[in-house]
Amino acid sequence: MTSAADTAAARSAGFPCEARLLHQSGFNRAFNQTACKAHQSGFLLLACAGEGTRSRLGLVVAKRHLKRAHERNRIKRLARESFRQYAPTLPALDIVLVVKAGAHELDNATLHSQLKAGWQQLYRRWAKLPASPQPTA
Repeated sequence: MTSAADTAAARSAGFPCEARLLHQSGFNRAFNQTACKAHQSGFLLLACAGEGTRSRLGLVVAKRHLKRAHERNRIKRLARESFRQYAPTLPALDIVLVVKAGAHELDNATLHSQLKAGWQQLYRRWAKLPASPQPTA
């Protein structure tokens, strides 16, 4: 039996709409106005100044690179979990994670460590920008 506190904690650990890039315009802004990038062997992170007060994440996982749905879902699940852990340390950015071909060959521990390194690399590169770019309408 779960208590109300357990249920509230589970909900707060989710991936709410405010933490997601939901519309094509958000993805297009991240692709066209990229301020910094972070490369890892399994993925690419693109970031631009966010429109809100918190970081948001968009995922691009092409069927062309990962044929099986369970592989795409595993990578998306791990990326969301990692983002939930590191989002409080990131500035208000709109981030797009683009999965590269061959990412399905990485085990969970390797993918998690690469995601951690990616968030840290993105943070360092953003901090080095002369003046953090402001979002354009």
